[in-house]
Amino acid sequence: MQRCLQLAIKGLGKTYPNPLVGCVIVNKGRVIGEGWHKKAGTPHAEVHAIESVEEKNLLSESTLYVNLEPCNHHGKTPPCVDLILKHNIKRVVIGSLDPNPLVSGSGMERLEENGCRVSKEVLASECDWINRRFFTYHQKKRPYITLKWAESIEGYIAPSSSNKRSVFYLSDSYSQQLVHRWRSEEHAILVGSTTVKKDNPKLNVRRWAGNNPIPIVLDPNDTLDESDHIVENKKMIAITRSIIPLSKTNNSFDLNEVLAYLYQQGIQSILVEGGLFTLQQFIDHHLWDTTRLLKTPTCLSNGVKAPKFGEAPYQKISLDNDELWLFKNME
Repeated sequence: MQRCLQLAIKGLGKTYPNPLVGCVIVNKGRVIGEGWHKKAGTPHAEVHAIESVEEKNLLSESTLYVNLEPCNHHGKTPPCVDLILKHNIKRVVIGSLDPNPLVSGSGMERLEENGCRVSKEVLASECDWINRRFFTYHQKKRPYITLKWAESIEGYIAPSSSNKRSVFYLSDSYSQQLVHRWRSEEHAILVGSTTVKKDNPKLNVRRWAGNNPIPIVLDPNDTLDESDHIVENKKMIAITRSIIPLSKTNNSFDLNEVLAYLYQQGIQSILVEGGLFTLQQFIDHHLWDTTRLLKTPTCLSNGVKAPKFGEAPYQKISLDNDELWLFKNME
């Protein structure tokens, strides 16, 4: 099962809206086949693993390991359960049961009904964690939320406002590359319109090989125009008052309504990169799952204060010049 997870993670950022799945086939203690899901609409991990087995006659005497319950429904590809039964694989070991209502135990049940011996919840916590985005989307009916910002040694996230439209980097080049890797791993990236107008970001992946996340802009006052780089991205989702009414109390969006809308759009995870008002809203409403804070040695005499965040990190990682603080929302 550990090998399944090693294979599954290879698809991170490439399989949305599908989960991360790896599959290993073992015959008499010897691995004879393995595979992973590489992209939505293409064969699943079980298909790749079975196809990789050179001596197909061995399958009926083998055990198939997979970190997520095999699907039992027709989507863009046929059910994996059908393929397993076709090859008469008599034992299947599953890490997590699939929370998708289209599966939700039916894959395991059909295997058992057809004489297959099934073991479930093997390394369950590890298997659940690798697909935390997929599980959050189906169980909480919202995207998985990761907050990210960098702050100076004095606790500023940006210098005082200037008339120049450009990004000011607090972190070093290594951390900037790491952030682009994070972008490639998430389904979407979210900022407020003030960040767009001040920094004019592209919110894409330039320093890492991977897919660009879908950009999402909270734009309550319809300020986006053709001068903004982000408008060039045809996949951009601009959330305006015509989509979600503004709250009468603070003239901003109700984040629960925003997340419900993004759920309806099929967005499975978002990386929230700012600015201060947007980050603070997610923090104040406890709408986050993980937070990544880059503590930098950069000194600023004044500027924009970092979000008020009273959590304690569960891990601190030394990078090149910066330090990464990691947080989990335990609520």
